[in-house]
Amino acid sequence: MSVLRPYSKPAFAAVLAAAVSTAAPLSAQDIDPPARVVSMNLCTDQLAMLLAAPGQLLSVSYVALDPLSSAMADEAQDYVINHGGAEEIYLLQPDLVLAFEWSDPIAISMLRRLGIRVEQVPNAYSLADIGPNIRLVGGLLGRAAEAEAMATAYESRLAELTTPDETGPRAAFYGANGVSSGTWSMSHQLVTAAGFHHIADELQITAAGQLPLEMLVLADPDIVFSPELYAGASQAESILDHPAYRAVAKDAGAFTTSATWDCGTPLVIEALEDLHAARDRILQEETAE
Repeated sequence: MSVLRPYSKPAFAAVLAAAVSTAAPLSAQDIDPPARVVSMNLCTDQLAMLLAAPGQLLSVSYVALDPLSSAMADEAQDYVINHGGAEEIYLLQPDLVLAFEWSDPIAISMLRRLGIRVEQVPNAYSLADIGPNIRLVGGLLGRAAEAEAMATAYESRLAELTTPDETGPRAAFYGANGVSSGTWSMSHQLVTAAGFHHIADELQITAAGQLPLEMLVLADPDIVFSPELYAGASQAESILDHPAYRAVAKDAGAFTTSATWDCGTPLVIEALEDLHAARDRILQEETAE
């Protein structure tokens, strides 16, 4: 079984950093930016770490430390860690809390009643939503110029890497409990933008859910995507040891997705670059046969 582990350190992050460092000076809307910022969600954690001025971001969520979920786990070690609780966040005395669309409404309500400003960032339902979210968070941080530079760099590279091809290699997702991604997912957008044909299209799978192993076998994918698993084992993961799955993964090639897939941040560019490399490999192997 050929297993690709595509992600080590985000090369595109260096491009983003360069874009931010050459951004225009502060504008009128950047006056008096928040000085003590707390993020309580993995996705806002990463946007804040990418955009905040030195010393501006005080705390990120504990999930930001998890390298299987966070593309910036190393960077997160430089911040105070919170668990999304209203009490612990209040004690940090922030002047801005960044929350997600689906963050704990009870904690958010309590913080607001205590006089803490909480801003909720909407979910990025598509690759096109990431640029506006970068600009939104940058504006909230008083870093509008830096955010514009970052969003522009992201959108430019996204346009270069978006090469849809309905006749491209056939891609499938399969994880613990046989869960597969549907056409409504960001994963679907990533693989189709990179020129793969996602089998969810023909199977009419929209939302994430269980895909019977028999259907995966019959779909005959050219590549199978699965998340990296935590140490240890669970009953849910036993299906990945099934002889039928192992045969499909061996024939098709297995691709281990990285934390860059998990949030709508500009670091999804790293995922797209990895996908293009995987697609090129498959096409080269087909040509050689």
